[in-house]
Amino acid sequence: MAELQQVKKWKSFGGEQLVLAHDSASTGTRMEFSIYLPPQAAKRPWPVLFYLSGLTCNWENATTKAGFQRAAAEHGIVIVAPDTSPRGDEVPDDPAYDMGKGAGFYLNATQAPWSKHFRMYDYVVKELPELVASAFPVDRGRYGITGHSMGGHGALTIALKNPDRYKSVSAFSPIVAPSLVPWGQKALAGYLGADRSAWAEYDSCALMVSRGWKGDILIDQGDGDEFLATQLKPELFAEACRKRNVPLTLRMQQGYDHSYYFISTFMAEHVRWHADRL
Repeated sequence: MAELQQVKKWKSFGGEQLVLAHDSASTGTRMEFSIYLPPQAAKRPWPVLFYLSGLTCNWENATTKAGFQRAAAEHGIVIVAPDTSPRGDEVPDDPAYDMGKGAGFYLNATQAPWSKHFRMYDYVVKELPELVASAFPVDRGRYGITGHSMGGHGALTIALKNPDRYKSVSAFSPIVAPSLVPWGQKALAGYLGADRSAWAEYDSCALMVSRGWKGDILIDQGDGDEFLATQLKPELFAEACRKRNVPLTLRMQQGYDHSYYFISTFMAEHVRWHADRL
């Protein structure tokens, strides 16, 4: 197990907000993640909510802008926010913002030059939870996951593929059908190649139709989001849930866009929603 190094630490709402670094076996790089520890005495292990960020982001965006600390302290829930991709001089990149560093899409790449380091699925699903559980008093049986945009895509696909690990899943403005939209088509083709059957393993709509989900799902989406019609298409996921009789609460929030002003408005409700299910 990799050794965790504390990078930063702050007091927040009676708990502690940390940033930790470690050498990752999954990505072969140095990785950082943030973790909020609530103030409650650990009479029993804490549940954990993993938050996956979107394109161009790292752990800092949600940690400083989403405002989850107050609700996490109130409900006694740990929140972990990883980076969105491997980093470092040895990691390949793309000039565009939607490929390469900051755009890992939470998958395991199979195509050169990405396959060596871009293994964010293994990192989020396997390595990171074990690191957290080895270092902090958390309950391995009470994991939830959420995320925004590319991270919403990650949260949904990861939960649908690992229903025994994750007990709850929600999302903000998720890319639900990456196989059908420009962001996803570029990333899936680049990281996975031309075989669309491989793409289906990282497509929320395809996974919902093929696998279903054991519980309910919450999605918040701003109806003023500039990416709504071209990149996000939540109606496709709603139809997939309908086919599998999976309860979906899709809240179209009037006037809200794709920003952290939107996320911070509803973040506390998502934390509470997960806490009720964990």
